[in-house]
Amino acid sequence: MLGRRDLSPWLMAAILAASPLGALAQQDPFGAAATPAVSIQSEPVEQNTATGDGSGSLEDEYGFDPADEFGGEEGANFALRDPWEGFNRAIFSFNDGADRYVLKPAAVSYRQITPIFMQQGVSNFFSNLGEVSNTFNGVLQGNLGQAGNDAGRLLINTTIGIAGLFDVAKHMGLERGDGEDFGQTLAVWGVPSGPYLVLPLLGPSTVRDTPARVVDYYTNPLSYVDHDATRYTLKATDIIQSRASLLKAESLLQGDRYVLLRDAYLQRRDFLIVNGEVDVDTETEAAEAIDQGEVEESSDY
Repeated sequence: MLGRRDLSPWLMAAILAASPLGALAQQDPFGAAATPAVSIQSEPVEQNTATGDGSGSLEDEYGFDPADEFGGEEGANFALRDPWEGFNRAIFSFNDGADRYVLKPAAVSYRQITPIFMQQGVSNFFSNLGEVSNTFNGVLQGNLGQAGNDAGRLLINTTIGIAGLFDVAKHMGLERGDGEDFGQTLAVWGVPSGPYLVLPLLGPSTVRDTPARVVDYYTNPLSYVDHDATRYTLKATDIIQSRASLLKAESLLQGDRYVLLRDAYLQRRDFLIVNGEVDVDTETEAAEAIDQGEVEESSDY
């Protein structure tokens, strides 16, 4: 029994130690030797090793095309929400270095050596754990329908789905949500987001979302694993799996990566807070007002 408890942390440590070496033995599929610090050169999708077979589009894998999802006129608004850009860029550079030399090589190796079905099982497992936080915050937000859906997914996938390795619930009509956290709950309660903030190692956040991470920590079931080495192993696996899932989308990032990632984060957070709901009537009225203004302006000539 003691041997089994000690095996998992040592095995994970060995994998993490070997991952950078394995990645260095092959050309990094998402970078180049002379890539500037503020850009990543894109590689053709058919040569991307993130999927292993070069098939499938970004829209198929992520549900959206990162090249079209972010940017546009909202970029100026996002810049106004970043008054501490100098400080944030310094932290971003530190995080980027840690990612480039530690986390990303491990994620690349993970995608290359782990069978797709195992990656899917690991992703399902950690997603199932996240249903605890989803249910908790759904109740606090008064979104009882989504909370019931998430609670049902947790119950079904934990039991029939073998600890969440298989997403059985989606075949029973309980679709996976976009995810809820306490930062979104505070937003629903009317707490303003405050300035954009980049945290060391933790990445993008806001003044509102940063303290909310404390509540998210206590709603994460992994925080209650008594064995420290096992808890750290599980959390490291979750981080590597999450990072590996972003490798393909990262290949599209060009230009100022800080701005691209900031705008992507803020736009995604705004989307999650409103649960993807858009006030169609308001947008229609605004469009009609613009059209009317254009007509009136043109009539003056």
